[in-house]
Amino acid sequence: MEDRMLLSLMVFSSLIVLAETSAQKHAFEIYSLRVDCKVTSRFAHTVITSKVVNRANESREATFEVELPKTAFITNFSMSIDGKVYPGIIKEKAAAQQEYDAAVFRGQSAGLVKITGRKLEQFQVSVNIAAGSKVTFELTYEELLKRQLGKFELLIKVQPKQLVKHFQIDVHIFEPQGIRFLETDSTFMTNELSEALTKVQSETKAHILFKPTVDQQKVKPELDETLLNGDFIVRYDVERGATAGDIQIVNGYFVHYFAPVEMPVFPKNVIFVIDRSGSMAGRKIEQTRDALLKILQDLHPEDHFSFITFNSKVVEWKSSLLQATAENVASATGFVKTLSASGGTDINQALLTAVGMLDKAEELPERSVSMIILLTDGQPTSGENNVEVIQESIQKAIKGKYALFCLGFGFDVSYKFLEKMSLSNGGIARRIYENADAALQLQGFYHEVATPILMKIEMQYPENAVEGLTKSNFKLFFEGSEIIVAGKISNELDLLPVEIKAQTHTSDLTLKEEANVKEKEQIFQNQSYIFGDFIERLWAYLTIQQLLEKSISAQEEDQKALEAEALKLSLQYSFVTPLTSMVVTKPVGHQQTEIANKPTEAENKKPSSSPTGGVHRQRSSRLHGRWRHEPESGSIRKLSFKGIPFVRVREKMRTPPLANEYPQLLLQLPKQNEIICLSTDGKTQPSVHLLSDPEQGLTVTGKLGDREDYFEWFEIIYMNPPAQIHISMDEITISHNNESTRLPWKESATSTIQGLQVSVEKERSFTASLSDTVTVKISLIKSPYGFLGLYFLNTNHFSDKVSGVLGQFYSKAQFENNSNINQRADERHLRISGSEHKATRQYKKDYRLESTSDPVSCWSIDLAS
Repeated sequence: MEDRMLLSLMVFSSLIVLAETSAQKHAFEIYSLRVDCKVTSRFAHTVITSKVVNRANESREATFEVELPKTAFITNFSMSIDGKVYPGIIKEKAAAQQEYDAAVFRGQSAGLVKITGRKLEQFQVSVNIAAGSKVTFELTYEELLKRQLGKFELLIKVQPKQLVKHFQIDVHIFEPQGIRFLETDSTFMTNELSEALTKVQSETKAHILFKPTVDQQKVKPELDETLLNGDFIVRYDVERGATAGDIQIVNGYFVHYFAPVEMPVFPKNVIFVIDRSGSMAGRKIEQTRDALLKILQDLHPEDHFSFITFNSKVVEWKSSLLQATAENVASATGFVKTLSASGGTDINQALLTAVGMLDKAEELPERSVSMIILLTDGQPTSGENNVEVIQESIQKAIKGKYALFCLGFGFDVSYKFLEKMSLSNGGIARRIYENADAALQLQGFYHEVATPILMKIEMQYPENAVEGLTKSNFKLFFEGSEIIVAGKISNELDLLPVEIKAQTHTSDLTLKEEANVKEKEQIFQNQSYIFGDFIERLWAYLTIQQLLEKSISAQEEDQKALEAEALKLSLQYSFVTPLTSMVVTKPVGHQQTEIANKPTEAENKKPSSSPTGGVHRQRSSRLHGRWRHEPESGSIRKLSFKGIPFVRVREKMRTPPLANEYPQLLLQLPKQNEIICLSTDGKTQPSVHLLSDPEQGLTVTGKLGDREDYFEWFEIIYMNPPAQIHISMDEITISHNNESTRLPWKESATSTIQGLQVSVEKERSFTASLSDTVTVKISLIKSPYGFLGLYFLNTNHFSDKVSGVLGQFYSKAQFENNSNINQRADERHLRISGSEHKATRQYKKDYRLESTSDPVSCWSIDLAS
């Protein structure tokens, strides 16, 4: 049986996206577009470089878009404009929070990286380019490639959207184990384009170069339309022997690859737990039936299986597992064809029933693998609804005996809930996308876990000579996957020994290997296209991934320690991970800083469905069918109807007036990209009722100072958990269960109270956040006088019952009242609590930013007048 590896590198789509009229088409010329990918022993280092010139006679805005794998970490980004370089800087998320908040409140994108598909996410950044000027964008990212279904596949997404004078894809592969086979494929290749493709292969190296001329790129000789629109694919396999795997060593770091071949497959005992609630009705249940019918045909005769279906009730197909005989498979086929959907969702009882069936199962093969595969598309609505209680009860029931795999169908499911439940029980979670091929996705996942060939795998290395070891014990190993272990050699060694112990279907397995350190180091010498520290970076990448995965199912204190270690490595090796952000600062005059944050599958947001796969900024406002002309910091105009921008014109830059004072309060106008600078009068009363939301269980009050017309303290009250937080210029006091904790401004600190997370950034800001609620943030401003600034994040969580001086702005009624108000460019009227208030366009100092001299353009309203 041929053993293959999949090198999954969903790499690239580099676009310059210009919202132009037809007369303006291709005012920007991409005169050079290059992808350089170096794959060294599964670790891919990719650099995308795009060079653009503005051929128009006026300044224009160019947007650089790149699609990269979800599993990749961005390591570097820069823009070079007229010889000046503007780099992206990777910071801890907390340290980058001020820039992030500012981008959100300005109505710009909250993050440059967005999920755009099953395996892709999109990096996007825009910049204004003067007439005749050039800009070079360069993005670098790295990824440890995962083996799936026995193949390596390098997929490069190609969509330049125009003819490119210098277009090149350059892929170098180095595999010391030996390259077994190599092939290329493409969805857009023609006979002319194939002439631009060269492929050179030796025993351990491969070089693929795709360099079409402009004429070769054309759809037709007389048309300036490009053929380059689709996928460019490189597939290859590596040589493997029946040994303990391959060990590679560079600069004191080692990596060990293990993927045994020609092993007998364990019999499986699998229970399919299928959601048939009302939300599964229609296409979902049809695709589920189609997939299960195919999966039934793939069962081996020695396998045992059963079905449990559930809505508000749990139904067992049979009272016990049945062997996959032809007769039983035929009976199951008839049952699957009858599946229909209605009712609620009792996930807890369905899984407990599956565990109970495995617990009492008899006459199963002595050496076999038991697993539960859950498919659901929604939240638990029947029986036990608390996801934490469900996670705890299922883990207690399974007790490490079985593997639980959770498939989340669509985007209404709580992926975070399923992911934690799977990882806590030796399995994995996977999202199934609601597309025409959903049935194939289900089958594909089953094929990944259908052939377990090893159990209880232990990878043993000398304790006194190795440190920083990544995960080395594994519950299951499936044919077509790969185990990777990395670490640091701490002592001088001539030989690095490894011993592998595992269970196969027929016997216990022990494999031993010794790696000669000097010989292994020599393999990677004088390889000009290999980056020399790749194993160290591979080790850091793998360690971060495993720390983050382990933290998902860890207890709170352990979670903090795991995340702290992952953050330390992320900063040390300059990786944009879920714990770090990349701050992209633009040229002076753009008045914006943007943040690249790593999105996660658990964010529960649908990928972009725009034609280019892009993520379009939502700066223009919708005024229910009214035309609107909106200036953005005096530099960009957009014309829009019902919020859909169709023309983007860059005007001559206008320098905003210097802000000479701070506002009392700053807030974002809901559903619109406007900022309010609010003033109110609280001197006649002890405190100002700023906001209350009974459904959120949140109340915020503040006190204006006697001498200065700014807030000197704020008080935040939570109902669940019951907590009171008092923030003054001197300290923060947190009261809970009749106990008080004082946090000084002089040092950074974090704390968690029953899910309520509070953090202090030294002499800068305080943040309080609770899952699925609004985040409250307070800035400490010391000069030229001391005061506190308040603002909110995640304001979409406010309910219809929100009230207060600030709360009234977040109510839906407030937005509807003001959606059709006539206005001039620098003046408008807002109806607030039944009264009209004049709002004027002003520039204020922005207390949310580290640089307190930065101004913010806002609508200034005085509620005291």
